[in-house]
Amino acid sequence: MADWQGLAVGTVAWGAGFGIVTALLGKKKSGEFCNRCVSMVHVFVAAYLCMASVSDWSRPLDGIGGPSSALQMRAIKTSLAYFVYDFFCCLVVFPRDIGNAVHHIITIMGLGYGFMTQTCPNEAKDVMQCGTELVACLWLMELSNPFMHARELFKEFGIKDTPLNMANDLSFVVIFTLARMGVGPYVVYHTLNSQSTPVVKFGAVGIQVVSVFWFYKIARMVMYKLTKKKKKAV
Repeated sequence: MADWQGLAVGTVAWGAGFGIVTALLGKKKSGEFCNRCVSMVHVFVAAYLCMASVSDWSRPLDGIGGPSSALQMRAIKTSLAYFVYDFFCCLVVFPRDIGNAVHHIITIMGLGYGFMTQTCPNEAKDVMQCGTELVACLWLMELSNPFMHARELFKEFGIKDTPLNMANDLSFVVIFTLARMGVGPYVVYHTLNSQSTPVVKFGAVGIQVVSVFWFYKIARMVMYKLTKKKKKAV
């Protein structure tokens, strides 16, 4: 019960954060801007909690297929609460963005599975299954997100077509590609060859498929910008 209460409190807390930002900036900035501010906070909170949960950085994936620690559970519960909040918030802010909705649903299903399959003996209340896989996935997802959120924030600051925005876009593309298309498949490979349950393995493949989809969209964006720049040069 305490875990569910913690999840509910976390979801309400993220929602309250959005309410506070909206109250402070709502008349000057859009709902998307306010939501991005909350998302930016989550990026750094999630990254810190994920890194803090790694006991041995020389072998960060050693726990794949086994039970997780209380620190891993804390990271997953915090981010699950955020994604539940963000899913409903995005239904209002981005009501027709199917890709964003699918991404949130898959993420919630993955984190939710890890949260719900925690073991409950008295000596191991805070231990759950598949924590290492989920924390690794969560960390990789959040690596490029500061640049993605900054890209949208820049638009409302009126610095869309500037060198700063271009540098941010380039950083986003490079880090996303390295994390999602480089390290991501490596994590999926180890997950598929571990003692993880079929559900976890299916989820790992699902997240990778979503990453490929977003990579395709990013590649199209890059090609569009390069083509646009060449036309201006001519």
